Amino acid sequence: MIYKLEIANFYSVREPQVIDLTVGRKVPEEPGRLVNIHDGSEDRAPRVIAIYGANGSGKSNVLRAIAFLSWFVQFSFEHRTRTPLPYQKFLTASSSSAPTKLSLTFAGLEEPLSDGAKKTCPYVYSLELGSRSSGEDRVLSESLHYRPSGSARLVRVFERNGTGSVKVAPWLGLGRELTVLESILRPDASVIATLAQLNNRLALSFIQAASAIDTNILLTRIERNDFDLLTGYARDPELLSALNRDIRRIDLGVDQVQILAENGGPVASFTHTGLDQPIRMIFESHGTQQFFRIYPTIHRALALGGVAVIDELDVAIHPSVLPEILRWFSDPDRNPYGAQLWMSCHAVSLLDGLLKEEVLFCEKVPDGATQIYGLGEIKGIRRDENFLQNYLGGVYGGVPSIG
Repeated sequence: MIYKLEIANFYSVREPQVIDLTVGRKVPEEPGRLVNIHDGSEDRAPRVIAIYGANGSGKSNVLRAIAFLSWFVQFSFEHRTRTPLPYQKFLTASSSSAPTKLSLTFAGLEEPLSDGAKKTCPYVYSLELGSRSSGEDRVLSESLHYRPSGSARLVRVFERNGTGSVKVAPWLGLGRELTVLESILRPDASVIATLAQLNNRLALSFIQAASAIDTNILLTRIERNDFDLLTGYARDPELLSALNRDIRRIDLGVDQVQILAENGGPVASFTHTGLDQPIRMIFESHGTQQFFRIYPTIHRALALGGVAVIDELDVAIHPSVLPEILRWFSDPDRNPYGAQLWMSCHAVSLLDGLLKEEVLFCEKVPDGATQIYGLGEIKGIRRDENFLQNYLGGVYGGVPSIG
């Protein structure tokens, strides 16, 4: 679970923005929706985070920060040298020379030194990126800390400075590997991604955790095409079976989806009630195609206890279907491992069913920079307010200014 995100000088986010989802202890219980962030913690955070704002306000860039950190931890070692990393700074002359700063606080992994008791604890991963005079990206600092059970202070796992020097906790047991690490550590690659090349156990566990962040945000790869999508369904009968269960439940008029082999490749065939012949995917409605495309991301998060990061979840999906998708994340049967959903959307009808702790807003200030704030941060907001009516009336901000 991700419960704190800090962003500065990253795409449209210029000034430091802090998203802290931690819920106060006086907030009423909301089983399945506001959950304990780690073992033994009384602090809670939401499992669903919905980001609202006008077009171009920076909603996607919040999600992009999560996607980029996940990519950097997993794949930066494999990234081609002297090739720009897949991110942008705020596009002004002054920001081009300033560092980009990102930090993610999350829980779900075990505490490193827990005397045999397998307890999860919070971790904080921080990254600061700059540019050489040649324009090449470099890491100015990178660190990973954790907070042991019953402690208020963070403990270092590793810290790395701009020269490539790395300090690690003795219990990490690197020994001579530390010298090897520093010798192969590139200025534009993560310590974690590099340690994974040495088969370090802790690094591999963080790689696995990062891989459980599934998203439709694009960074370095071209858009996921239908061949890859269909191949994924064809190779995973459990995924296809789950799709058929859910696509019937949300009443898209589809009885069954099959993946067939045709002309050397997979094709999707949709059988509908009342029709004598199936329909190919290209002729399906936009809404059915959209659900078919985003379903693997949602299913994988629920199956692994990961994080689904979905930009514009509501595109072409009926407003009555969206609450059902969100409900899956609060249902212990559908979400037994504590998966989380971060999404951007324009479906204001969802506000009728969301808690104020589940809602974020993005708003552009006059100089073009994004400001991010939670509905719960606005003073005087009551839990029983009509969030939909107030949002459309401009009470909370984050709405288009037309004219």
